[in-house]
Amino acid sequence: MTDRRKVKRWIKIWAIVAVAALVIGYGIFRAMSFIEGPDIGIDSPANGATLAESLVEVKGFARNISFLTLNGEKIFTDESGVFSEQVLLSYGYNIMTLEAKDRFGRTAQKTLQLIYK
Repeated sequence: MTDRRKVKRWIKIWAIVAVAALVIGYGIFRAMSFIEGPDIGIDSPANGATLAESLVEVKGFARNISFLTLNGEKIFTDESGVFSEQVLLSYGYNIMTLEAKDRFGRTAQKTLQLIYK
């Protein structure tokens, strides 16, 4: 084998390895959302906040979910996973629980504690 053929062969091998690494890396990147499970975030109101009005709008996001509830009642998200739900607080200390489930049965839960004076 000449030097030119050896170089061509090594270039082919490294090109195949690079393409395989890119395909595997992309597959892992896309699978991360399934591996991580459901994720919930509450943007407002802040946990532990004291509020002067009884009607509060709970805003946040939920990712990698198939089902989302607020205090056991189903709520909906838009295409990007953002939700907004109005809740009527009772006087004093209020606890709200957001629970998300994905299609594999994994759950995530966030608790929001508010005080209405």
